[in-house]
Amino acid sequence: MDSFWSGLLVPGVPFLDKAFRTLAVYTFLAVGLRLAGKRELGQLNQFDLIVLLMLSNTVQNAIIGDDSSLAGGLFGAAVLLAANFLVVRFLYGHPWLDHLVEGEPEELVRAGRLLRHNLRRNMITRLQLEAAARRQGIGTLADVDSCRLEVGGVLTFVQKQPTLADRRYREVLDRLDRIERLLGRSDRAVGAGPAG
Repeated sequence: MDSFWSGLLVPGVPFLDKAFRTLAVYTFLAVGLRLAGKRELGQLNQFDLIVLLMLSNTVQNAIIGDDSSLAGGLFGAAVLLAANFLVVRFLYGHPWLDHLVEGEPEELVRAGRLLRHNLRRNMITRLQLEAAARRQGIGTLADVDSCRLEVGGVLTFVQKQPTLADRRYREVLDRLDRIERLLGRSDRAVGAGPAG
């Protein structure tokens, strides 16, 4: 029973070693994901998701080392959460540095036109952009006024506003549809009258 508790509570790696490992991996991943680009954060396709999942599994051993104790795992998690809290709080207080670390959003569509050089730089295909638009309820890229790749990797779309002529045309079609429905109902009512 004593070995059970020591296996749970006695870390196999000194706490200072574990703290250093955790901070080193955190720093490496923060820099690596920044250099990899916003696309990795947005998980635009299954390959990006696979990379992120494998990345977490790959660095797990670098953080825990030869330690499988509960205390060691909880300590590593606490160091990771504390480091992230401190970094986010520091960057919040220093917007210029946050802007440098996070980068800027990039336009992918401006005034209805694809910015192919920005798509190429971020390795986003037209098909991926169309799929992302459909997930946000936009039928085609022809309906998109602008699209930005945000710093967190999310694509945000702004739909084109219909022109006055488009709105009037839609109103006329809606009115015609209502008239046809009314006439269809009245025809049925006339046909359903008593036989003479």
